[in-house]
Amino acid sequence: MNINTDQTAIDAVTLEVPDTAAATAFYATAFGLGDQLRVRAAEAATAGFRGYILSLVVSQPSTVDSLIGTALEAGATPVKPAKKSFWGYGGVVQAPDGAIWKIATSAKKDTGPATREIDDFVVLLGVDNVKATKQFYVDRGLTVGKSFGSKYVEFEAPAGSVKLALYGHKAAAKDAGVDPEGSGSHRIVLGSGIGPFADPDGFAWEAGH
Repeated sequence: MNINTDQTAIDAVTLEVPDTAAATAFYATAFGLGDQLRVRAAEAATAGFRGYILSLVVSQPSTVDSLIGTALEAGATPVKPAKKSFWGYGGVVQAPDGAIWKIATSAKKDTGPATREIDDFVVLLGVDNVKATKQFYVDRGLTVGKSFGSKYVEFEAPAGSVKLALYGHKAAAKDAGVDPEGSGSHRIVLGSGIGPFADPDGFAWEAGH
């Protein structure tokens, strides 16, 4: 693993929420992501789709069902019920603070007992111009792992760190099952050794620690 990749890794995702105690309790119960997900108080105006999806990739459908189940019990709102698709199996929920979460697996059948293990935590940014934003991040030292033209880009990340992916804004909203319209603050901050800066779509990065 080269030093460069470590420096560009996302250490933590911080969600700006109106009630930190409620959000902390919700995420501990729903997903148990530990230090990779943080919350802090913010009252910045925001409306509609915030332009991102937080994605948890797991190994099998029963794990999807378990995580969605605890999220709903803790107060999340269902957006897309979990079901099989061409890509595998997954569903979408909205946390009480407004963040959109997708829980998915590429497997269509369980291969073992249900677990709550999360294989990948991915921040999917819905951007105006995928190619331009890809170049913006490459210029800051990120390495492209997968790229599908101007549609989708996923950057390499060290094992155990949060992954970054880019999708067109409308495509991301469609994937999440929400209206693409939105305004105001994204209410998300990414912590990494390459921060601080704001990307072309206004997503904020700060120095990781």
